[in-house]
Amino acid sequence: MHEGSRRERRERRRREAEMLRRLEELDRVDAALGLGALPYGVPAGSRRPPPRRRWVTVLMGSSVLVLLMGVVVALAPQAAPLRDLLGLQRYGERPTYVVGEGTYAFLATQPGSDAPVGYDPCRTVEVLVNPEGAPRDHRELVDTALARVSAATGLDLRVVGETDDRDTDRIDDAGVPQPVLVLWADEDEQPDLGGDVAGYAGSVATGGARLSYVTGVVVLDVDAFARMAAEPGGAAYRQAVVDHEVGHLVGLDHVDDPGELMYPETGAMTEFGPGDLEGLGRLGAVPCG
Repeated sequence: MHEGSRRERRERRRREAEMLRRLEELDRVDAALGLGALPYGVPAGSRRPPPRRRWVTVLMGSSVLVLLMGVVVALAPQAAPLRDLLGLQRYGERPTYVVGEGTYAFLATQPGSDAPVGYDPCRTVEVLVNPEGAPRDHRELVDTALARVSAATGLDLRVVGETDDRDTDRIDDAGVPQPVLVLWADEDEQPDLGGDVAGYAGSVATGGARLSYVTGVVVLDVDAFARMAAEPGGAAYRQAVVDHEVGHLVGLDHVDDPGELMYPETGAMTEFGPGDLEGLGRLGAVPCG
């Protein structure tokens, strides 16, 4: 009985020493990871808490790390792809524009509202280009127009490739929107290009209480572009037509003000005017989703 008691005391001291060793090891881990002290602190010389309390501290520290990671996701530029994946940001900054210095109009507004229908600013607007019959500089014309409208809206308008598709119905048989299509054609193929029409464009909206554009088409008159190329200042006019049609694509309508690029006739304006920019800015400021 007496010898057993001595063995029990030795075993108890051994377990206490092992516990202290493990707690000291956890202190070193805390110091290395920067997890800090216990939530309420332990005064010097106090009896150490049992191991269970220490594990709660580590879990709290991990929770703080998760919160800090959340701040990084929200603020760090390098975290933009993760923010995109989580649906936490639009692709571009909310556009700035001057209010009331020009004229603009929208092709469609939300039901019972004057808020515009636009593309989701948190999704890429994919664009396919059909090069058949297009002028040799067609990609420069398209890329420039998309870049200008992207800058004015904050939308991510992106060419994802070329195609031989010429179907202007951009919703397939399963009801799935296909990428926006840009193509050159003549009035035999596209009767809407008859007369003095140099191009047309539009988008398809879906949704319930709030509508969003999901795809669209830009059709440009190959004969009109050939004629403009032969005229003085034709390069600027050709670019202005593509810019104008991409303005329609994202939701701008014609206006009666010749001081805006969305005026329906080619005139002195070869760049977006103040009203155009306000309208584009408002189209880019619609909510995500």
